[in-house]
Amino acid sequence: MVEGSMTQGAGQGPEVERTATLRDFRVPAYVPETGPYAHGAQPADTAAPAREGYPDAYTPTQRDLPVINRGDTVQVAVDPAAAPAPGAATGQGPLYVVGDVHGYLDELLAALREKVLVDSEGRWCAGTARLWFLGDFTDRGPDGIGVIDLVMRLSAEAAAAGGYCKALMGNHELLLLGAKRFGDTPVHSGAGTATFQAAWLLNGGQKSDMDRLQDHHLQWMARLDAVEEVDGHLLVHSDTTAYLDYGDSIEAVNDTVRETITRNDADEVWDLFRKFTKRFSFRDEGGADAVRSLLDTYGGNRIVHGHSPIPYLLGEVGSEDGEDNAGPVVEGPHVYADGLAIAMDGGVTMAGKLLVQQLPLDV
Repeated sequence: MVEGSMTQGAGQGPEVERTATLRDFRVPAYVPETGPYAHGAQPADTAAPAREGYPDAYTPTQRDLPVINRGDTVQVAVDPAAAPAPGAATGQGPLYVVGDVHGYLDELLAALREKVLVDSEGRWCAGTARLWFLGDFTDRGPDGIGVIDLVMRLSAEAAAAGGYCKALMGNHELLLLGAKRFGDTPVHSGAGTATFQAAWLLNGGQKSDMDRLQDHHLQWMARLDAVEEVDGHLLVHSDTTAYLDYGDSIEAVNDTVRETITRNDADEVWDLFRKFTKRFSFRDEGGADAVRSLLDTYGGNRIVHGHSPIPYLLGEVGSEDGEDNAGPVVEGPHVYADGLAIAMDGGVTMAGKLLVQQLPLDV
C-alpha cells in the first residue's frame, strides 16, 4: 500500500452545521429509465430488505440504506481489558481499526483521543501502534477533505514513530473520484443512464469537499488498497463478496482495482463503484458461508468491515430527525455471521457513534 505524504495541518475548514439525517440529502433530478428503480419505485429507505447481493441491474442511484427489520444478530459489548496483547509475538504495537468517518472530523479526533492515538493537538502519540481506516472518509458530513488531510498526516507521523496509519478504499472514495473525473458523463448503469455527479449528490456529496479537493487528494485515494489481512483479520470496506470478482489473492484484487482506476474509463470505474456499494452479503441465511468464501480465498480468521451502519444491521433505527431515542445505542462493534464478521460502521451519519476499536475482540 502507498501511503500519503505529509500535509500541512489537518486541513480543517470553516465549521459547517452537522448533517445528521439521511432525509437532509439533496436528490438531483435524475430518474432511471428501467430496472428496479424505475418510475414510481419505492424510495430506498422504505424498500423491502435487500437479500444476498444485488441483482445485476442494481445501480446506486438512490439512497441504499433500507430499514432492515432483523432480530437475528447480536451487538457485542467489548471489554478491551479482556483482549490479549496484540502484536506481542512480533514486537509490533496494538492494532486498531476505524469505521466510516463520512466527514465528521471533530468526532474522529475525539474518538482517536479517547484511545490515546492522538494528543490534544491531533498529533500521533501512539508510538508503534497500528491504525487502519476502513474507508468512506467523505460525503454526508461537513469536512471530508479535513478527514483525508488528517489521515495523510497521521500516516507520516505514525511511520516516523515506528508505527503506521493506513487506509482502505471505500465506495465513497470511488464516488468522489468519479464525480471529479467524469462529472456528468453518462455511464451504463444497468438501470438506465446514470452519472457520477448525480450519484455523488444523491449520496451526500458536499460542495465544500469538491471545492477543496486537490490533485494530491485524488492521487492518494486512487492508490488505496481494497483488501488487507492483518493479524488474522481480513480488512475490507464493504460487506459484500464482490471482491472475488477482482482476483483470487489480496495482491491481485488491489492491483486490479488500481489498474481500473488508472485506465480512467468511466464505465469501468462505475462498475467498480457499483460493486463496492453492495451490502448485507454476510447477514441472513448463508451469510457465514459468504464470509468463509472470502476468508478461504484471501486468508484470515475473521472479516472486519464498515459500509453498512450497525443500526441497520440490528434492524431498528430511531427517528431520522433525532427526536426518537428508541433506536439502538451503538457502543461498540457488531459481531455476527457465526462470529466471523465484525461490523465497524457505528452510524455517525445518523447521530450514532464513530467507532475506533482495538483488535482482536475477545468474543
